[in-house]
Amino acid sequence: MPRAASDIQEKNPWVARGASLPRFLIKGSVAGGAVYLVYDQELLGPSDKSEAALRKAGEVVPPAMYQFSQYVCDQTGLQIPKLPAPPKIYFPIRDSWNSGIITVISALSVAPSKACEYSKEGWEYVKGRTK
Repeated sequence: MPRAASDIQEKNPWVARGASLPRFLIKGSVAGGAVYLVYDQELLGPSDKSEAALRKAGEVVPPAMYQFSQYVCDQTGLQIPKLPAPPKIYFPIRDSWNSGIITVISALSVAPSKACEYSKEGWEYVKGRTK
């Protein structure tokens, strides 16, 4: 009489772990590929290069998506309706990136003095409430 898969997994925990190994390897490969792509395209480098990479992606991705949808249509026989073109959006990354970095760094630089100030206020409040 054949044993059920749950019986095998209960007796041998490595079976359950072995089943999740391919999933882990695929996820790790995708994450590693993403890190390599970010490093290779220098997306975390100077904002000029990041902006150029975003502009290049905006030019390359829509035609690639159209080609892929045509391939799917040819293979499956489905008809995908033509979507309107996405609107052109100009978003200066350099300005928002720099202002975000400046905001975070300034908040970190005043954090110790603000913590001291707030702790003094809290201490005074506790002293006043206990009298």
